[in-house]
Amino acid sequence: MQDAKPNKGKTAAEAFAERTSGIRRADAARMPGSSVHASLANEIGLRIVRGDYPPGTILPNEAKWSETFDVSRSAVREAIKMLMAKSLLASRPKIGSWVEPKERWNLLDRDVLAWYATSPDREVFLRTVQEFRHIIEPEASAFAAMRRPDEQMAEISQACREMGEATNLQERTRADTRFHLAILRASGNDLLVPLGVLIESAFDHLFAYTTRELDDLQHAQRLHEEIEKSIRLQRPDAARNAVRKLLANTDSVIKSR
Repeated sequence: MQDAKPNKGKTAAEAFAERTSGIRRADAARMPGSSVHASLANEIGLRIVRGDYPPGTILPNEAKWSETFDVSRSAVREAIKMLMAKSLLASRPKIGSWVEPKERWNLLDRDVLAWYATSPDREVFLRTVQEFRHIIEPEASAFAAMRRPDEQMAEISQACREMGEATNLQERTRADTRFHLAILRASGNDLLVPLGVLIESAFDHLFAYTTRELDDLQHAQRLHEEIEKSIRLQRPDAARNAVRKLLANTDSVIKSR
């Protein structure tokens, strides 16, 4: 993984200026916004999740961050507030801000998920996402087969078709994510819909990884088409089993690498 610290020959402020001006590393987490404080929160958050600042670490004070990244102290304060809202940091007067234990982090936050996906624990992250899928997706697909309206079925079918027609990794990954999120929506369970939206970035990272590593994309496509067919024909048991076959295929890709 490319280091998030400044490149050789550049100051921290210069490297940060590049990122905030829209020039991003290939492994950088998605910026939550274009403002300086949001970009600073992204930089600090990535370093925390990556392990540069282990739990319990007292972070530099406002003045030091301001000097390091050549930003205002008010931008630093707003960035720290954003990270506190995600439960990565806690703060107390006269002590400053410190990194919270990992179990307190809000791992369902989109930004935290994105940082987690680019951390050195990437394989752990992929396995965690895959375990979540085993818990949720087979039954969600069975419910989708029983409940899906025509409009949502069309969305599932279109995403599946676009996967097969994709000409590059990004197109296929985005179609793959839309396919699985559409199934969660079609399940008719109100709790799964916002949950799916929250983990969208996690799906993106997982599918991008597995698609790059797959030896047989056509086989993976057929597995997705079998899920689509089972839901379309309203066969819940077949849909459940089709999803389990797909998950087993993804498991083998992750374990073999």
